[in-house]
Amino acid sequence: MSDAPEFKSLNSVQFLYLREISEPRDNSLRIVVEEAVANRSSAISVQLEISELADICKGGSPIESILGCRKFELNWQSYVSYLVTEECAGSCGEFGDEVYTGKLFRLYTKSHFLDHLARDTGAHTKPIQHYKLTCLNHLIDVAAYAPPEVRQIAPVSPSLSGIQ
Repeated sequence: MSDAPEFKSLNSVQFLYLREISEPRDNSLRIVVEEAVANRSSAISVQLEISELADICKGGSPIESILGCRKFELNWQSYVSYLVTEECAGSCGEFGDEVYTGKLFRLYTKSHFLDHLARDTGAHTKPIQHYKLTCLNHLIDVAAYAPPEVRQIAPVSPSLSGIQ
């Protein structure tokens, strides 16, 4: 999986935002994620009355999708299960015993999600593969028998620049 150009391109981004998730037909899954960057041309200028917060934000830049950022579409022809978790809630656990490759798009060989599926589901025809997209706004776990089709859609258009 990690050798394919589409996967390398997806894992080369610094940040991702989940933009769309849908089931185009029964038991298929489509996910659209968009690259985001620290937008140095748009410094954070927030009026803060608490001086400690003002000092922390000084020189900061918003993380957003700007002109030239890429969008990726991932399509699974079928899936076993998927879970969408709000990023803050999903980042508060112990995950040191999990094993994966990839950066923002991961393939797990050992995970709590796989353990859950082994306990709570059955009648699988093939080994289950666990994929995870780690976005700034959501964590998306997908269990499937095969990897998704991944393709770059297009860079963001100027009219969508900065939309979160």
